Order: sequence, then structure tokens, then C-alpha cells
Amino acid sequence: MVHDVALQGLPVTFVLDRAGLVGADGPTHHGVLDFAYLRAIPNFVIAAPRNENDLQHLLASAAEADGPWAIRIPRGAAPGTPLDPDAKPIPAGMGETLRSGTDIALLGVGKTVLVLEAAAEQLAERGIQAEVIDARFVKPLDEARIRDAASRCQRVMTVEDHFAQGGFGSAVLELLARDVPEARVQVLGHGDQFIEHGDVVDQWRSSGIDADSIAEKAGSWLAGSR
Repeated sequence: MVHDVALQGLPVTFVLDRAGLVGADGPTHHGVLDFAYLRAIPNFVIAAPRNENDLQHLLASAAEADGPWAIRIPRGAAPGTPLDPDAKPIPAGMGETLRSGTDIALLGVGKTVLVLEAAAEQLAERGIQAEVIDARFVKPLDEARIRDAASRCQRVMTVEDHFAQGGFGSAVLELLARDVPEARVQVLGHGDQFIEHGDVVDQWRSSGIDADSIAEKAGSWLAGSR
């Protein structure tokens, strides 16, 4: 990746399957290190689609790019999102705001975005208006969108199916420490340990990145700040 592709800026696309936790495949196959090592390589674009429709557009983007891309996809069935008739490129670094809010900004990539939407529904029932952003890209970030959300909400929670250190949340922390230092940030992801075989739903719950856990953490955080 470094010597043969990135150093030369070649238009090579890496599609990383088994991204995130893979359940029964176990610790040898969990894809929870890629954000961290790819972020450190110059010239790489790193993307994670939330559904199969987003995936086709990102593949079209990578096919037209003039440098290396990495697109991560999880193991298992896709959500069943209808496909647009044509795949259209998405500019590198362009995220999407799926839900507007003013109390807290929930930022995710890949399939964690679907969980964030469910968590936001739970928070709404408690009178908490959560903004949900599909960052879509880990590198480059949609800096303007993230800065705006952090400035308005002042509370940012990032969620990723990846180790909490060195990944998407770390990238957001670096951005906001520089540009919106008054914002408070919590990074949710997997802990610094090898994860054994198991059911992915249970594994996500253990890591606190399921919808119930996210809603509870966000609600408690906001309650403690009022």
C-alpha cells in the first residue's frame, strides 16, 4: 500500500471486506484496525458506505479518482436499500446530514450510521434533539459539516465499528481540537483488546455501540451538563 501505491499516487482501489467485527470468524478476521493504519498513509481516501446504494456511488467515485482509495464493507447482508439506476461519483470528503438537531451531534461511518438513527429516535422520545451525520469518509473528513455541527450542538459523539483509538473518532477529535476547542467529544468504539468469537449483536452491545447504549450514554451525558 505504501511503496507500490500511495507513494506513487496510483489510482488503485482497495475494497476491504469483513470490516468491523465479524462474529464467528473471530479475532483473526475482525476488521478493526484499518482506519488507524490507513489514516497514516498519505494520499489515501478512506470511505465506508452505510448501505449498498452508497457503496455503488463510492465505487464509481473510486473508479474515476486519480489516487488510491480504500472502501470498507462489513460482513453479512446489506440493509436492503433500493439502488439508484445510475452510480454517480461522490466528491471525496462529502458527508450527509440525515437528521437535524441542536442538543448533540451523533457522527458515524458505515453501518454504525443506521444504529445512530435508531438511537436518535430513542433520544427524541426523551425530548433530546440529536443531529445524525453520516460522515461517509474517514479521510478526508467533511470538515465544514463537522465544525458546524460541533459549534451548534457543543456535544459530539462519534461511533465506529473499529478500535476507539486511532480511527474515525480520533480524526474528529484532531479536527475539533484545532477548530472548535470548546466542543466536548466522546469517542465510542471497541476497546484495546483482541475480541473473541461471538454474536455481532452481543459484541456491539458489549462495546456500547448498539442503539440502546448510545442513547443511554448520550442522555446521561446531556443530563449531567444541565
